[in-house]
Amino acid sequence: MAGAGFAGLTAAAALARLGWTVRVHEKGEHLREQGAGIVLWHNSIRVLEAIGAYDEAGSDSMTPPYYETRMHGQTVSKEDFGGLRWRTMTRPHLHRCLLEAARRAGAEIRSGSEVVAADPAGTITLASGETREADLVVGADGVRSRVRDSIGFEQDRWKSADGIIRFLVPRHKDELGPGEWDNVIDFWNLEPRYLRVLYVPCNERELYIALGAPSADEQGSRTPIDLDLWTSVFPELAPVLRSAAVAEDARYYGYQTTQLRSWASGRVALVGDAAHAMCPALAQGAGTAMANAYTLAQAVTAAAADSAAVAGALAEWERRERPITDRCQRRSADYAATRRMSQGNQFGPENLETAVYDPTDPRRHTAGAS
Repeated sequence: MAGAGFAGLTAAAALARLGWTVRVHEKGEHLREQGAGIVLWHNSIRVLEAIGAYDEAGSDSMTPPYYETRMHGQTVSKEDFGGLRWRTMTRPHLHRCLLEAARRAGAEIRSGSEVVAADPAGTITLASGETREADLVVGADGVRSRVRDSIGFEQDRWKSADGIIRFLVPRHKDELGPGEWDNVIDFWNLEPRYLRVLYVPCNERELYIALGAPSADEQGSRTPIDLDLWTSVFPELAPVLRSAAVAEDARYYGYQTTQLRSWASGRVALVGDAAHAMCPALAQGAGTAMANAYTLAQAVTAAAADSAAVAGALAEWERRERPITDRCQRRSADYAATRRMSQGNQFGPENLETAVYDPTDPRRHTAGAS
C-alpha cells in the first residue's frame, strides 16, 4: 500500500482486521498529518466505528450546535442537520487515531519508504529500487500519486479560481467577545471583493480557520497573510487572525479536481485524492476517501487468493461505490465555482447524500447491490 494518509490508514486498518497481511509504505520520514482541521459526517464516523477508532477520535473533538453562514457580517442561516451525526476535530488528531487503529489491527507502517511505480499484476517499485509483489496494491498516495501515474490511468484535472490558507490557532473565546463561538461559522464577503473565512472549532483549545481568496488576488492569497486586509474585512475575528498572521509554514492551496476514467487496473486500486481529489465545498474529501477505502477492503476480501477474482471484485466495488462519490465531486466543484454556499441553507438532502451514506451497511458489499 502506498500512502499513510486518511485513505491509506483506513484501508490498512480495515484490511488487517479482515485477516490481510498489510504493509503501508509512506514516503515521509515522519508519520504525521500536516493539515489543520476537519469536519467528519455520518459516513466517516461509521467507518471510524467499524475499524475501532471512533472512541479515541471522539475524545478530543466536538459537535458544534450549528453550521452558521454569514454574509457581510449578517447571519443568513443556521443549520443543525436534523440530528445527523457530525464531528469537528484537528487533522493531526484524526491521523493519530487512524494510525493507532491500523497498528492495533496488525498493519506494518514503514516511513521513509516511497512507492514510485506499480504494475497491474500486483508489483510495486520503491524509491530504493526494491520491488515487491502483493495480492492487492492500494494507491493512496495523494493528488500526485506515483502509483496512478506510473500505470497511466486516464485522468482529467482542473483547477478552480479560488483556494484557501489553512491554520490551527487557539480558540481565543474570551477575546472574541459575546457570541455563539462554538458554531461552525462560514463568513463570506463578496463585495467589493471575494474573501471568506471558515471558522471551525475543533475542541475546547483549538480552532481551525480557512481563509479563502481567488488565486489571482495577490494580496488575499499571500502568505504570511496580510493582517490589515483580513482584519479590515472581518474585524470580529481579529484575535484569531492575529494568531494566523504569525503561524509558520502557511501555504495557499488552490482548489482542484481530479477525475479518473477508472479507479482500478488489475490488482491495483486507487483511493482518496489519488482517485477523486475534490474541492472542499461540501467537506467530503476525507469522508469519501475513508468510505471508499473501507468498502474496498470489504469487496476484495473474498477474492484475495485469485488474481482474476481480485480484478473482478475491484470492478464491482467501483461500480457500486463510485456514483455517489462522482456526484459529490461534481457538486463540490460547482459550489466552488459559483460560491453558492454563501447563500446559506445549502445542506439539503441532495448535498447531504454522501454525509448520510453508511458504507458499513453489509448490504453494500453483496453482489448486485446498487
